Amino acid sequence: MKKRTIWIILAVIAGGIILFALVQRQQGNRQQRTVAAHASNATSGSTSESPKSSEAARVPAHYETAPSRSSLGSTLPPERFTGKARDAYQVSREIPEVLAQLPCYCHCDMSLGHKSLTSCFEDNHAANCATCISEALTADALKKQGLSAAQIREAIIAQYSD
Repeated sequence: MKKRTIWIILAVIAGGIILFALVQRQQGNRQQRTVAAHASNATSGSTSESPKSSEAARVPAHYETAPSRSSLGSTLPPERFTGKARDAYQVSREIPEVLAQLPCYCHCDMSLGHKSLTSCFEDNHAANCATCISEALTADALKKQGLSAAQIREAIIAQYSD
């Protein structure tokens, strides 16, 4: 029984070490991308951006034109959620092509590999993210006002990029 307990403890410690190493590597990759972006700005003559403003200026992944609905992943059923999360998942079901053309400013494109705001609703990610929920509900309200996806994208970038 003692040997089994020791093996379990060692397995948990090893898992923690591996998780720590993966997080450190991901942070290192982000830093390398930031350094590379700054080097690119320096060689192109743009020296006015600081690291902080460069990251804020980066627009997260999104589609420029609407992909077909069938090419998008299916979003989770709104019935699984409550409150604003339920409303946002409903929006993702109703206007996925619009959300696909929007960047998500929780920057899940870097941390989770998401391709656009629509990706956030293909799993539980958006249910736990105020940014995803807020952007989807904002997009829905703007769509109901008659704005195009490109106009909604401009509004989302202006509102959330700060």
